[in-house]
Parts: sequence; structure tokens; C-alpha cells
Amino acid sequence: MTATELIQIITGFLGSLGFAILYNIRGKKLIAASLGGFFSWTLYILLGFGIQSEALRYFLVALLLSGYAELMAKLFKTPTTTFVIISLIPLIPGGSLYYTMASVFESDLNLFLDNAVHTLELAMALALGIVATSAIAKMVRKKG
Repeated sequence: MTATELIQIITGFLGSLGFAILYNIRGKKLIAASLGGFFSWTLYILLGFGIQSEALRYFLVALLLSGYAELMAKLFKTPTTTFVIISLIPLIPGGSLYYTMASVFESDLNLFLDNAVHTLELAMALALGIVATSAIAKMVRKKG
């Protein structure tokens, strides 16, 4: 792991911490939610060593981190969204969206379409990972 990747992981934690503070999360929940951001970017980087598809990595990280959020929600008796939103902050495809919009202003239709499809793939991967984990958690709760 390079120094750049370590800095990215630390900033993933700090970014999540900032959003957790912004959303008024307090105490132990603040640390648990921020650690989710740390874990999400760490997993994303580690999966990058074996998986080339960015969308697949996003899906797998969303799947695993949503599971983490479900466990933290049960532990802290708090809604799952408290942890899901904060944990997945580092994965929000802001850069991809920026490049999509920049290509619109540059009137480059081909680049816009490429960037737009890529941005939608990442957003859908996040959404599908969250939904899949939520569905599994709901089935487990029904049986238990």
C-alpha cells in the first residue's frame, strides 16, 4: 500500500467524521459511523488489487458496509441510515459527476455520454449493494 493510498484512507475517515458531525451524530455512534468511512475506502482500495471493475468494487463495498451499518444500528438501537450514509460518503461519485457536467459545458457529447454512463453505473452499484443487504437483513429479522 502506497503513501497516497494511506492518505486516501485517512481522508475517507475524516470526511465521514465531518459528515457525521454535520448530521449531529454523537458519542460512540460518531466513532462507529466514521469508522465505516474508513472501512469503506480501505475495502475499495484492497479490492482494487484484484478487481478491475470500479462498479463491481462499489457494489461489493456497499454490500459489506451496509452489513456493517445493519450491525451497528442493532448494537446502538439507531436507524440503519445513520450508519449507511456516513459509511458510504467516501464512495459518492462526485468526481465522476463533475467530469460528466464538465463535458456538457465543453459540448463534447461523446465524452458526456461515457462519463454519464460511468457515473450512473457507480450510483447504481451503491444503491444495489444497499438494497441487497437491507433485503437480506429484513429476511433475517423475520426469521429471528
